[in-house]
Amino acid sequence: MPNRTVQRTQTGVRIESSLLKVLKALAEYLDVSLGDLLEGIVLHAFEGKSAFGAETLDAIDKLKAVYGCELTALDSHKLEERSA
Repeated sequence: MPNRTVQRTQTGVRIESSLLKVLKALAEYLDVSLGDLLEGIVLHAFEGKSAFGAETLDAIDKLKAVYGCELTALDSHKLEERSA
């Protein structure tokens, strides 16, 4: 299948700090941009597929430990932002 040409939009998305650190480190580990990583995760999720194999999932677990990210899927939609 040939590459598709797309139009990308710059966005200001708020995301939990330790999760962002893990995503940035994972993008570096996979040698892709953060945007490409997020697009890949979302496109896989939209089709009900996992975006990662066993080796990458192991790397994610290690990065989560390094950056103190204790969040799981059970936390989704249940996070409260700390007041400034």
